[in-house]
Amino acid sequence: MALVLGGLLALATACGPDGSDGAAADNGKQAAGGSGSPAAAVSTAVVSILPKDGATDVPTTGTLKVTASGGRLTSVVVKDDKGTPVPGTVSADGLGWTPDDHLDTSTQYTVDAVAKDPAGRESDQHASFTTVVPKDTFVGFFTPEDGSTVGVGMEVYLHFNRAISNKKAVEHGLTVTASPAVPVAAKWNGDQDLYIRPADYWAAGTKVTLGLNLNGVEGAPGVYGKQHKTVHFTVARRQVSIVDAAKHTMTVYRDNQVIRTIPISSGAPDHTTYNGKMVISEKYLKTRMNGDTVGFGGEYDIPDVPHAMRLTNSGTFIHGNYWAAPSVFGSSNTSHGCVGLQDVQGAGDAATPAAWFYTNSLVGDVVQVVNSKDRTVQWYNGLNGWNLSWSQWQAS
Repeated sequence: MALVLGGLLALATACGPDGSDGAAADNGKQAAGGSGSPAAAVSTAVVSILPKDGATDVPTTGTLKVTASGGRLTSVVVKDDKGTPVPGTVSADGLGWTPDDHLDTSTQYTVDAVAKDPAGRESDQHASFTTVVPKDTFVGFFTPEDGSTVGVGMEVYLHFNRAISNKKAVEHGLTVTASPAVPVAAKWNGDQDLYIRPADYWAAGTKVTLGLNLNGVEGAPGVYGKQHKTVHFTVARRQVSIVDAAKHTMTVYRDNQVIRTIPISSGAPDHTTYNGKMVISEKYLKTRMNGDTVGFGGEYDIPDVPHAMRLTNSGTFIHGNYWAAPSVFGSSNTSHGCVGLQDVQGAGDAATPAAWFYTNSLVGDVVQVVNSKDRTVQWYNGLNGWNLSWSQWQAS
């Protein structure tokens, strides 16, 4: 799918048969001079450009237009102040031209257009104008990173540093394409967070490109995008792990084949683990976990949790656990909502179940929890939009 976003020009009248402007008068003088050419030799085509020549504070969309009357446009060249051409399209009847995309802010543009009348006589027009200077700007912070290799559950996620009210315009300034091709759709959570995904998990081996063409996009009144970037990432093998909270096990599927079943300990009865499909969004060899940061007060503060991988924004991880007795894993649920795997302090033993899973996991891999006595995780609590059906995802 492509999410994507035109326009400005200067009104002027090309030479006409009545000699009403300077160009026509000059042509009339030439016709009356030694050449003896009749005044009728002047082109009947009239080229008009909006915005007017010399205009300033011109909007980046919806204003730029070139039209012709008494003839058809044969050439329209629009360039910015660096000489970069602005792509545009002439209408099928040859009477109008519009840019294919929005313009940039704080930029001077020149327009040179030519039209021919039915007799083949040319008329031309020139104009220049400057686009609006923004009151403020915005950018989108994106996931995943350029050049990364990710799991099949990776969503394209953008967090904008300003609230976006003109969401369709911003979507129009974005493209997400895949090879092999697959339709994608975008969904907003609030005014700053945008998620993009296909109907099902990406196919293994898919090459995905995110295009950000936000320069000149008005995301909110007076707030314009200032970002032009292309991001590429590759989808690796398919890995989906199923955590059964009732059986205290996790079964790891690689390309739809079981490669390992691991004993686990999930959320205790009073701190149950979310059900649903959760995507690994961050990996930490060791990290601190403090109950104060997730609403558990001083119930725990562990400075060196090993092999930790984030599943939700609200604090759910799948991680190594060195403080519980080995007998806990596979037999009881004891955590504050995370999924724990047997490990050692310091993350130094590659043979532990937690170390194995960490080494064999990518950001973008899916961990699905079933049979927990909790609700399904909210789709926007992490990269977890897969808990919505395709029709739910496409609904506004």
